[in-house]
Amino acid sequence: MNPIKPSNTNTWRMGFAALVVALILAGFFLAAGLDLTQGSAASSPSLSVMVPSSFSDVAGAVSPAVVNIRTEKVVKRAGPSFRHFQSPFGRDDPFHDFFEKFFGDRPEREFKERSLGSGFIIDKGGLIVTNNHVIENADKIKVKLKDGKEYDAEVVGRDPKTDIALVKAKGLPGFHTIKLGDSDALKVGEWVVAIGSPFGLEHTVTAGIVSAKGRVIGSGPYDDFIQTDASINPGNSGGPLVNMKGEVVGINTAIVSRSGGNVGIGFAIPANLARGIIEQLQTSGSVTRGWLGVSIQDLTPELADYYGLKDRKGALVGEVFEGDPADKAGIKAKDVIIEVDGKKVEDSRELSRIVAEVPVGKKVTIKVLRKGKERTFRVEIVKRTDEKETLAMKGPMAETELGMTVAPLTPQLARQFNISETEGVVVVGVEEGGPADQAEVQEGDLILEIDRKSVKTLEDYQALIGEVKKGEAVSLLVRRRTGFVALNITK
Repeated sequence: MNPIKPSNTNTWRMGFAALVVALILAGFFLAAGLDLTQGSAASSPSLSVMVPSSFSDVAGAVSPAVVNIRTEKVVKRAGPSFRHFQSPFGRDDPFHDFFEKFFGDRPEREFKERSLGSGFIIDKGGLIVTNNHVIENADKIKVKLKDGKEYDAEVVGRDPKTDIALVKAKGLPGFHTIKLGDSDALKVGEWVVAIGSPFGLEHTVTAGIVSAKGRVIGSGPYDDFIQTDASINPGNSGGPLVNMKGEVVGINTAIVSRSGGNVGIGFAIPANLARGIIEQLQTSGSVTRGWLGVSIQDLTPELADYYGLKDRKGALVGEVFEGDPADKAGIKAKDVIIEVDGKKVEDSRELSRIVAEVPVGKKVTIKVLRKGKERTFRVEIVKRTDEKETLAMKGPMAETELGMTVAPLTPQLARQFNISETEGVVVVGVEEGGPADQAEVQEGDLILEIDRKSVKTLEDYQALIGEVKKGEAVSLLVRRRTGFVALNITK
């Protein structure tokens, strides 16, 4: 059967109608001052540049330098248990020992745990930037290029506090590379492209805009994330976020999602924050940060009013540690630090980042407000250590035989770990290889219950842990950014 075709008369009528509509639209656009030949408003000549017709040029230039990362590590886990119910009598159950003997937890077994991530090459010799959580504790690392070639890789250095790692592919030099751009120059609303291996789908290209800058999501003390709606999913971690020039402006790191998939809220570590970290990892394999020797906090509206400040910019010094740089220079508690070497200080988090990036041994000029008057000090920055970082947290803490350090929930810790609750104790340190580490307790966990008993204060925690005998198991209910988690630890 022949397909139905319009008659010549109908064709003519349709063509005439289309011509009339086109003329009407042309008149409308001309009256509005639009240039139809350019496809943009005459008053907005940059619009055609702002809305790219294609992302293929950027993707084609960047993709050869993006790699898929596969890791493998051996972990020990307890064997399966056959106890499918909980006795209402607990350990007082007369049959407790019987069931423990014949149906208790099985011995630990070794399992191979595999994970996927992404990375990008910054050096022809095969240096690759990725996330620390992609390669942490990995026994084997393999990287795969776009052309399908695979290489073994080894860790050069890593920095858990910023979740940045540097690995090197073992192979002949001559890899495609990509360079870091200026993330400070990024503007909200600007186009960006993410490339990586979401769910193992290698070299997936997605595009979106910069949704926000300077996001704090509670992942660590140096949070300063770029937020983007470019689709980022598990497996994208460590991959590049690039601008329209094909420069890396961020390292894709985290997403906000209840389902585990993309909902349009992804986060990337800014290139300018990563640059200094990468240089240190390449040189020494670790990161050294500067230390000023103060505990600090943000200015509330009430504090700003009390100190007679016009705005809330700056960081209020809560305590100066004796013998440390700030103390030697003459900085005092209640001073408001507003500037470091010409860099304006917006809040306490920004001051921490600025000082951390100062090379150890360098003298900086610090400007403070003291009783409404500006004063200037010269301070020599020293090396920040874990012990000094613990000092900066302030307040009482408790170390237990569980292999972790906890502290009361303070406003500072709540901001640092993005905690909305007002009661509980926070895990501020986990001993590597200890019982808490083996039970997968994480720094930033908020402990709410111990053996189903409420924990509101440090005293509650210490009392309940004190009741647990050596060798006994204790159950914890903790709150993480991802939700509630139940953990079992043997003391």
